[in-house]
Amino acid sequence: MVVAGGKWTTYRVMAKDAVDEATRTMDERVPASCTETIPLLGASGFKAAWNRRSRTAEESGVHVARVEHLLNRYGSMTPEVLDIIARNPELAEPLPGADDYLQAEAVYAATHEGARHVHDVLTRRTRISIEAWDRGVSAVPVVAKLMGEVLGWSDVQRESEIKHYIARVEAERLSQQQPDDESADAARLGVEDIVPLR
Repeated sequence: MVVAGGKWTTYRVMAKDAVDEATRTMDERVPASCTETIPLLGASGFKAAWNRRSRTAEESGVHVARVEHLLNRYGSMTPEVLDIIARNPELAEPLPGADDYLQAEAVYAATHEGARHVHDVLTRRTRISIEAWDRGVSAVPVVAKLMGEVLGWSDVQRESEIKHYIARVEAERLSQQQPDDESADAARLGVEDIVPLR
């Protein structure tokens, strides 16, 4: 059995259906799914955090609109991002070309969310690659610098990450100019995955 596709709003239903189907013929009785009652990461305490957003803004020195953005992205885990800013206030600045995202979010992605490459941050941990007019190219050097400091990248690794992301963006743009799906896939897949340098 394979589950593919889906979106944020339906993945739990898909997971429940897959587990129900996989266990349907088992000899042992499998309890009913309880996925709908398990809160998502950051959901517990969200309402209270949202209600105190103005106070959080005052205490952190981060504008309330930014706090609201963080709450909408990280929920009750927002204080973890604000702690990063408290340790380095410069990280409260937005990423170039992606004004809705703070530099602290790139650091958080590397320290708390398992991001290991620039494209992890720009395409998977944020939506910069689809929201920014330049698909995140302006943010790449800053994200690479911030991640490099956290992950101990050499200058060579940092430059490799920047070049790789830009090549991915160029391949994606090229794929969108192709006359058919097969050509588009070939163009997009023309950039190999990045391999960490040692």
